Amino acid sequence: MKTLKLRIKDKHTSVLNQLARQVNFVWNYSNALCFQHLQRTGKFFSAFDLHAYTKGASKAGLDLHSQSIQAINEELVLRRKQFKKPKLRWRISGGSRKSLGWIPFKASGVSYQNGQIKYAGQFFGLWDSYGLAKYTFKTGCFTQDARGRWYICLVAELKEPVVKVQHQNTEAIGIDLGLKDFAALSNGTKIEAQRLYRQSERKLAIAQRANKKQRVKAIHAKIRNTRKEFHHQLSRELVNHYAAIFVGNVNAKGLAQTPMAKSVLDAGWTAFRTLLKYKCEDAGVWFEEVNEKYSTQTCSCCGSRRDSPKGRAGLGIREWTCGECGITHDRDVNAALNILALGHERLTGGITASLGR
Repeated sequence: MKTLKLRIKDKHTSVLNQLARQVNFVWNYSNALCFQHLQRTGKFFSAFDLHAYTKGASKAGLDLHSQSIQAINEELVLRRKQFKKPKLRWRISGGSRKSLGWIPFKASGVSYQNGQIKYAGQFFGLWDSYGLAKYTFKTGCFTQDARGRWYICLVAELKEPVVKVQHQNTEAIGIDLGLKDFAALSNGTKIEAQRLYRQSERKLAIAQRANKKQRVKAIHAKIRNTRKEFHHQLSRELVNHYAAIFVGNVNAKGLAQTPMAKSVLDAGWTAFRTLLKYKCEDAGVWFEEVNEKYSTQTCSCCGSRRDSPKGRAGLGIREWTCGECGITHDRDVNAALNILALGHERLTGGITASLGR
């Protein structure tokens, strides 16, 4: 099962915007209906209850597929339970607070014909980079980004399962994620941090002062897409070269509440680990997040923490020498070696100081 995201051609924007306004209408109607019923009876509507009130809407003037209307009701009930609220926010179709377009559907609501997606009797051209003819659709939606561009997101599976080739590599790798370098590997390799947001700060500031909203959105989109491409390429390279990958469970959410927040969010550690995890699962590579506590302070050769850099004062110390065994460590590579050892569950024995070999 895969989630595929493909760009819809811009010539269909006006049609999709109209459909999105109808989705907002159904959402707001069901939202108000649920709240009124709750006030009268003290009970919540289920998705099944809402279907009775919206049945036949696609024949009464709405261009939406009937399966889309059911999907809207189900999503409304799901989010209401998730956020534990009697009434959710309205979806707004215009103005500065306009909601981004969203058109859900189920398997029977769409089909792929002659290089186009057919939905509700209309055909939408797209850039098919996956070869959709090879897939069976399960569910999905049309989504709009901040720049007004439309995409189709599909949960799909291959019609003919691909026979997976057994992974030929047997080597394992430990990865320590950081800010100075995006990642340090237990074999001594360091991946340079991109710092995409930092590089674009001046352009953003100029556009924001000039009140050029579309320019601001375009810069943010470029940063996001470049970061995603970097994560995809790096994760694919790691999966292709190693049979087991161990990553430190650095708390990105917690660090995002500190003065380092801008750099932490710019790195995108959580997104990278998510990509790495699903690619490992797909390729048959062992993936595990391990507790990286004290991984920087612990000597990867003898396990001592006596002379290691500690606390905020030690953050600027990039190399240190163990007082027990006399080995000099790079702090990030040492952390990656300890993460690899944790993955192998052999911290007590340690691993050799010669870069994990």
